[in-house]
Amino acid sequence: MNVVKETKTSRGFTLIELLMVIAVLGVLAAVVLVAIDPAQQLARGRDSGRKTSVGQLGRAMQAYYTSRQDYPDYTQWQTSPNILVTTGEIKLFPVNPPYTFGAACTTIPYNGFCYHKAVLLGIYEVAIYARMESKSENSKCASGTTAWFTWASANGGAGIVCSVAEPNPGAPIIFL
Repeated sequence: MNVVKETKTSRGFTLIELLMVIAVLGVLAAVVLVAIDPAQQLARGRDSGRKTSVGQLGRAMQAYYTSRQDYPDYTQWQTSPNILVTTGEIKLFPVNPPYTFGAACTTIPYNGFCYHKAVLLGIYEVAIYARMESKSENSKCASGTTAWFTWASANGGAGIVCSVAEPNPGAPIIFL
């Protein structure tokens, strides 16, 4: 009588092969996370919102000036609700997303957006601004300066301003 001995052959992966694949995927995931830098992506998103809001506030300020031939004073800016809301220039005052570091500014903030009114060439001018947070915005500026997204009445528009101190509408504001 012939006895045939059957052997089972496994066609799966060995434990070593599975561990190697998992290690390679882990290294690839780490490289992708470093390249993407999620914290900076979030900071860029918050900066984008700040730019949109400063532009909106600038347009509302232009409408306010057109109606009244003057800009609000500091107490009107800081009063809740803000003067731009009570006069109907905007429906809802935007809120500046929180920073991962300190405050937006030291000069008359309201909902995280800063306001400065000063005389330039005998005329009151104003600036509305917010500090930029992301490395991509701040890398546009020289070392030791900070990027501010600023709407300036004297310029009639908004843009990035690189400055050691906060933007001052009492001096010419130069956008990048």
